[in-house]
Amino acid sequence: MGPPVSISTKQPARGHALYYSQLCGFCTRVLQVARALNLELELRDVDFEAGRRQELMTGGGKGQVPCLRIEQADGSVNWMYESADISRYLQQHFSS
Repeated sequence: MGPPVSISTKQPARGHALYYSQLCGFCTRVLQVARALNLELELRDVDFEAGRRQELMTGGGKGQVPCLRIEQADGSVNWMYESADISRYLQQHFSS
């Protein structure tokens, strides 16, 4: 009998990255939605990861969090701000 097989139950959200701060209540709301949907979402902490806030400002145009970076199939990138909009987007695109 071989080693146990690990099966991930998380749903990968490829092409999506959430810029957030651990100190932001609005970010916490988005993270709760992602957890409820069992999403494996790339997290980019603007307070504790060097260069992340500048990356956000350069790409999205402002340093506000939360911000969801959405890479489209054609390689273009959309930046979505506002926790309610991000939560609604995640629910529409990743709920079963």
